[in-house]
Amino acid sequence: MPTHKDQELAWLRTISGELATLTVTRLEDTLPWYGNMPPSRRSAVGLVAQTGISSFIQWYEDPGATPWIASDIFSSAPRELLRSISLQETLQLIRVVVTVVETRVAPRSDSLREAILHYSRDVAFAAADVYARQAEARGLWDARLEALVVDSILTGESDDELPSRIAALGWHGDGEAAVLVGSAERSVDVDQLRRTARHAGADVLIGLQGTRLVLVLGRMAPPASEAGVGAAVEEPARTFLEIAARLSDGFADGPLVLGPTVDNLIEASRSARAALAGVAVARAWRHAPRPVLADDLLPERALAGDGLARRTLIEQIYEPLLTHSAELMETLWCYLDNGRSLEATARELFVHPNTVRYRLKKVSEVIGWNATGARESLILQSALIAGSIAQQGGRRPPKRGS
Repeated sequence: MPTHKDQELAWLRTISGELATLTVTRLEDTLPWYGNMPPSRRSAVGLVAQTGISSFIQWYEDPGATPWIASDIFSSAPRELLRSISLQETLQLIRVVVTVVETRVAPRSDSLREAILHYSRDVAFAAADVYARQAEARGLWDARLEALVVDSILTGESDDELPSRIAALGWHGDGEAAVLVGSAERSVDVDQLRRTARHAGADVLIGLQGTRLVLVLGRMAPPASEAGVGAAVEEPARTFLEIAARLSDGFADGPLVLGPTVDNLIEASRSARAALAGVAVARAWRHAPRPVLADDLLPERALAGDGLARRTLIEQIYEPLLTHSAELMETLWCYLDNGRSLEATARELFVHPNTVRYRLKKVSEVIGWNATGARESLILQSALIAGSIAQQGGRRPPKRGS
């Protein structure tokens, strides 16, 4: 003789189709996001709801089946569904299903009403577990993809897939980019680095290779939601050097070098090469700031055999001066040869010291480096030597009157 529970199970099976139809109708009436979905996605959501009803019937028959509820319900939907609806929307879906079932089924008996309450709780926790696992898997995939992108930037071996990989990471940097290289412990706080970068108005890609930490930086406007109500909003950094300074606490002791700014992330390999070369020689500058620009280490890099540094010295200093004015070039040579003495330079050139000052000011306007500073004069002298070797076979420009 069938028990009371057997009779209820038989009745539930006869109305399962009716419950599924009522659920879809209720979804259309109460959840705007459901109506805005493409037909294929709506069909997938409806299938999830129908599976949930069938799963409830099986669960009611055997409440010990809780562990497989989540896989049973969500396995019927395509993987893309979990990426197209949020956990909050999934919980709304569960609430609609439970409401429909409760309205139609609960009045039949107290045992069914209690079963619905227990089942809805278990399904809600199961849904949260599914999304947590998806987030974990997504995080691992993002980490591997990010490491691949950073490695491509460091090696310069980019391909046609690099832009799509960058887009898949959700890169928010707009326009210019730069690479920051230093040392870090293996326990580096990656999340803190990302928060610091966002507060400074930058997006960041992070690569940790042994003890070497590489940050690929791009400017962006920090989201308004980043600061809570009443919280102080940090002023975005104006330059990559300012961004690097704010990120410096995330690095271990040792050289911290910022590569030159490039036009976009695809060209960041050039910034990375300069930063890596700078890290290798940064200790040769006893009082180097931290962080230091890779272009401020051009003399050390050139002496170490860095071809990029030599080309930079020639293209940014020697050739612009040579093209602009032979007079400025000659004045700079004399000034550096005479130990940065205005009077000695003026005597050699047979001009007034103020004329030397004026010409040195013009030099600074043309190339952006100031010859009167000790460090910048070293950079300029290195550029003159590199340019002279490359373009004049090692012959110095002739002195006036020789």
